[in-house]
Amino acid sequence: MQFQDQRPGLFRRTPPAVFPAIFGLFGLGLAWRRAMDLFAITPAAGDMILGATSLLYLFAVAAYLAKFMRRPGVLADDLKTLPGRAGLSGMTLGGMLFSAALIPFSTAAAQTVLWLSVALHTLIVLMVLRALLTGPAEARRVTPVWHLLFVGYIISPVAAVPLGYRGWSEGMLWVTMAFAVFIWAMSAAQALSRPMPAPLRPTLAIHLSPAALLGTVSYLLGYVSLGYAFGILSILILTALVLRTRWVTEDGFSALWGAFTFPLAAFSTLMQIMGGKGEGEIFATLGAVSLVAASLLIPFIAYRVMNLWATGKLAVKTNAAQA
Repeated sequence: MQFQDQRPGLFRRTPPAVFPAIFGLFGLGLAWRRAMDLFAITPAAGDMILGATSLLYLFAVAAYLAKFMRRPGVLADDLKTLPGRAGLSGMTLGGMLFSAALIPFSTAAAQTVLWLSVALHTLIVLMVLRALLTGPAEARRVTPVWHLLFVGYIISPVAAVPLGYRGWSEGMLWVTMAFAVFIWAMSAAQALSRPMPAPLRPTLAIHLSPAALLGTVSYLLGYVSLGYAFGILSILILTALVLRTRWVTEDGFSALWGAFTFPLAAFSTLMQIMGGKGEGEIFATLGAVSLVAASLLIPFIAYRVMNLWATGKLAVKTNAAQA
């Protein structure tokens, strides 16, 4: 008779919740790389952040892969929880930003990482769709995490445009824009009928990310008016979040604070682009201020999340599946 080994083992319960903060660190590094153009800052800062983040990302991916290889079913199990869905989306979307970080060094490596990340993200989206369609109706409630799943493809043009994939980037802009508007509308309707519980409120920050990224990609593709419109929308969303900071963070620190990281980095990048396009000094100022804020907040959140992972608390708190 054989017994399944239930003893704790290395990486057996790697929590997907480590990835949103790493995703945010990639965004911070790219925002600093963008600052080189607008503020004449040395690229060393951005490259150092991206280099360190790349190593951390590869380690986290290897840790999750070790867990997956022990029991492939953990992927479906992790996707049953909101932290799991947000985390695994952060893993694949982080891969897309990893691709952008690689472009100055190797276009071949950047292309490989980009399309592998897109393929893995598509697998996750299909698995979530299957779970939503076959699960209870309550599970189909729209959450900000839907942006990461269904609008997340808008991150791919950040690497795809410089790599020459304009057709793909055009398609992603318009398709994800439609999904983003739908999720914003549904989320607003739900907020009026049933306020979000305090532990989940940090995920509201995710609403900023699609606006900032749609604006960034619009500028990359030459749609200046559209980019400007999303820039204004981003400012409005961030203002609302800042004004409700106490309410959003009422439940205290948790792994879901990773949701604050990548939207703020994306906002800084868009504001810098707008400032560089001559839209007004106010946008350049907002880009600089938000970059400083992101440089303080994102590493702090990432450190707290990594510390929870190192002590084994993150897996427990986020109900991560075990191999």
